[in-house]
Amino acid sequence: MNPQANARVIPALTFLLLVLIAVLVLFPIYMSVLNSLKTEADMLSAPLSVPDQLQFNNYVEAFRKTNFLRSLGNTVVVAITGISGIIVFASMAGYKLSRTPGTLSKFLFGLFVMSMLIPFHSIMIGLTKITKQLRVQGSTMGLGLVYIGLGVPMAVFLYHGFVKSIPRELDEAALIDGCSELQLFFLVIFPQLRPITATITIINALWIWNDFLLPLLMLTDPDHYTLLLSTNMLVGEYSNDWPAILATLVMAVLPVILFYLLLQKYIMSGISEGAIKG
Repeated sequence: MNPQANARVIPALTFLLLVLIAVLVLFPIYMSVLNSLKTEADMLSAPLSVPDQLQFNNYVEAFRKTNFLRSLGNTVVVAITGISGIIVFASMAGYKLSRTPGTLSKFLFGLFVMSMLIPFHSIMIGLTKITKQLRVQGSTMGLGLVYIGLGVPMAVFLYHGFVKSIPRELDEAALIDGCSELQLFFLVIFPQLRPITATITIINALWIWNDFLLPLLMLTDPDHYTLLLSTNMLVGEYSNDWPAILATLVMAVLPVILFYLLLQKYIMSGISEGAIKG
């Protein structure tokens, strides 16, 4: 095959492959939306068919059964608590470790990196016991604090690499002008971290919003349930309200999809800058 033919065939095959991947990714979402608008009988008998009449009442029932606004509020509180803590603590730690050369800094940074390799399932029993002793189990704020502890290592790794791309002359100029350490960080350095901060925000928002296992371990009161835990209440031992379950999942995923679409351009740019410049 001549070079001109290769130049046409390879892009076409690449495009077809990308289309196939997109279909595989979007198909479950399509099925969820489609079947959330059917009766349970129609869904079970013909899951791939388009319904003759759209059952928007499924969304009304799902909204009522899961107390959607309360669950949404709990999820937002957990996400804001976790993400805010991760950004504040990880950015300060990443900056200090990057700007302080020495054996101790390398050792501490190595601990952060190694902790990223520990599977959550290997620590969840011990984590549950610790949260009971600290009396933070059962509350949305306590759940947010646990997310901070679990999310900081990855964020420190990203911040540490990104800070290396910021000239040290900025630090020296700020200190000469009379800035304290905290003023130097929050007024001079932190604004320079916006790309990687946006990346960390998106990654952790998707993780916290879609997490099921940790809220299941931490929360016992239905009044504190997150969206996914409230959805799980619709799953019974002998019967499942599948249209309502799918309707709840569609409503739960819409906010995080919109959030991702608004900030998606920062994901790859932030990660690549933090990795390559570091």
